[in-house]
This record gives sequence, C-alpha cells and structure tokens, in this order.
Amino acid sequence: MIKEIKNKYGHLFEDELLEEINQVGTFKEIPEGFELIKPGSYIKFMPLIISGAIKVLRGDNDGDELLLYFLEQGDTCAMTLSCCLGHHKSEIKAIAETDTKLVMIPIEKMEEWTTKYKSWRGFVFSSYHKRLVETIETIDSIAFLNMDDRLLKHLKDKTKISHTNIINTTHQQIAYDLHTSRVVISRLLKKLEKKGVVKLNRNNIEVLEM
Repeated sequence: MIKEIKNKYGHLFEDELLEEINQVGTFKEIPEGFELIKPGSYIKFMPLIISGAIKVLRGDNDGDELLLYFLEQGDTCAMTLSCCLGHHKSEIKAIAETDTKLVMIPIEKMEEWTTKYKSWRGFVFSSYHKRLVETIETIDSIAFLNMDDRLLKHLKDKTKISHTNIINTTHQQIAYDLHTSRVVISRLLKKLEKKGVVKLNRNNIEVLEM
C-alpha cells in the first residue's frame, strides 16, 4: 500500500506522515455504485482516494438528491472532514462513481496530524477551499445556467473524472444527479445529439464535443 500512497500523495506529504498513513490506514477497493457514506450516519474514517472517483450528493426530506461535486484521486471530502471534526452526523451521501481504491484514515488521527504535520494542515485547508469552490459552481449552475448548459457541463465533468468520452449511465441517473425528470433529460440529450454534441448508444452516451 505504501507505494500507491507515495505515488498519489508523495508530493504533498513528508515521508514520516506517509509512513503513518500506511500504518494506521485501511486500504479498500470499492465497486462502482457502492454507497460509502449515508445521510444520518456518524463518520469514523476519512477517505484518501488513490484511484477512481466518488460523487457527493445532498438529499432532501422527500428523497430527492442533488449532485454537489466529484472527488478524484488525490482528493478527500471536506464535508467528511467537517463531520469528523465536529462529531456530527453526515448530511451527505457518497457513492463510488467508478471502481475506486482508497485509504480510510481513523478520525482520531486528523486532529493529531493537523498539529503535528504542516503538510497535513495545508492539505485539509486546501481541500476545504477546493470543495467550497466546487459547491459554489454547483449553486451558480443551478441559479444561472439553463438545463441544457447544466446537462452539458455534467456530461463533460463525468468524462473528465472517468478519463473517457464514453459515459456508462442512464437518463434516469443523470436526472437524479441534476434534480430533474428523466423525460427532460431524454429530450435534451436528443437535442444535443441532433447538434452533433453527443451520440446516444443503447447502454452509454458518447460525448463528441469535449
């Protein structure tokens, strides 16, 4: 595990911290679609992503959900950090967007490392900032973009995190992520296909305009 940790985080953390991560961390391989964090649960570990991608969603009392942001290799989740440090129940859902490898860090190490390692403290603050910017971008897209633009941005975001222009998803899943109906998404995808932006296949969507 230490080799993969150094490969993804060696440029951020000093050797002593990397060794501690290797000693206390638990390596996990998570299949696509697996729910890592459920709303209302207490979080006992903080994930460091080695490979793959995780999507973070916020739900309401009616069961509807909105995609907030994606996490990729080298990332961690600011909301997870907040819940860990404040000992609060989770207000988000985290699902593996692709097959994902990660290292789970016990929460008791977070505060210790914040004091002990300057690199860890900088990583935590940087993670908060990055997630805040991405959340603001999500709010901006809802407030200022029409659904056509939101859909296209979403598709391009998914190609970025999966490193391929072939997206294995359903119209219904996109509708869940964007908090709209499947009928609306299907209509807009047909519109994008006529414009030559995407190609709709039986089991996937190919993004032609990157």
